[in-house]
Amino acid sequence: MSLNSVNTNVGALVALQNLNATNSELTQVQSRINTGKKVSSAKDNGAVWPIAQNQRGESAALNSVKDSLQRGQSAVDVALSAGETISDLLLQMKEKALAASDTTLDTASRTALNTEFKSLRDQIAKVASNADFNGANLIKQGGTTIMALANSAGTSKVTVAAQALSLTGLSISSTAAFSTATNASSQLTVINAAIASSSAKIAQLGTGSKALEAALTFTSKLQDTIDAGVGNLVDADLAKESARLQALQTKQQLGIQALSIANSSSSSLLGLFR
Repeated sequence: MSLNSVNTNVGALVALQNLNATNSELTQVQSRINTGKKVSSAKDNGAVWPIAQNQRGESAALNSVKDSLQRGQSAVDVALSAGETISDLLLQMKEKALAASDTTLDTASRTALNTEFKSLRDQIAKVASNADFNGANLIKQGGTTIMALANSAGTSKVTVAAQALSLTGLSISSTAAFSTATNASSQLTVINAAIASSSAKIAQLGTGSKALEAALTFTSKLQDTIDAGVGNLVDADLAKESARLQALQTKQQLGIQALSIANSSSSSLLGLFR
C-alpha cells in the first residue's frame, strides 16, 4: 500500500479504531456509574449474571420464609398469652376450691365460692376458643399445629404442635362445680392436675416460640449474607470507575486530536503539485 495515498489514510483508520475503542470503554464506565453495577445484564458477563440472578431469587424467596415464620410466631405468641391467662385462672380456681373444702365453712359462703369457681371455669373456655391469630388457634380442642417454612425450597419446616388448653384438654368438666366440702376437695384434685398439665403445655409453646425466633434470626442473617454475596459479584467499585472515567475522557480527547492530525496528513500532498 502506498504511504502517500489520498484514497487510503492508514493513520486515520488506526486513530478511528482507537477512538471507537475508547468510546466503547467510556460508555461501559458511564453505565457502571449510572447503575452502580459492573454486571447489570447478561451481556456484561455471561458467567456471573446467571449466578447473581439465581442468588437474587434465593434472597427473594427468603422473604416468604420470613413472612411464614413471623405469622407462626404471632400465632404462638397469642397462644402463649392465652395460656398464661388460663394458668392464672386455674390458680384462682384452686384458691376457690381449697377454700370451699374447709368443712367449717357455712353453706352460703361455699355457694358464693362455687359461683366464682364456675365463672372462672367459663372464662377458661372462652379464652381457649378466642385465642385466634389469622385463623390459627393452637390451644383450643383440636387446635392448629403451626408448620412454618424454614428454607427457600419449602422442604424444611419449623413445627409447633397444638397444645389443648381447653376445659376438655385439661380434663376439667364443662359443668365442674361443688356444693359440699367433699366435692370441693375432688375439684381441687382435678384443678391441681390441670395446673401441672397446663404448665407443661405452655412450656412446649414457649419452646416453639423460641425455635421460630431462632429460625427467623438465622433467615434474616442468611438473606443479608446472600445479598452481600450478590453485591460482591455485580456491584461496581465506584472509586475505581471514577478514576477510569477521568482517564478515558482524557484518552477520548487525545483520540479526537490524533484523528484530526491523521485526517490532515493527506492535505500535505497538495504541496507536491504546486
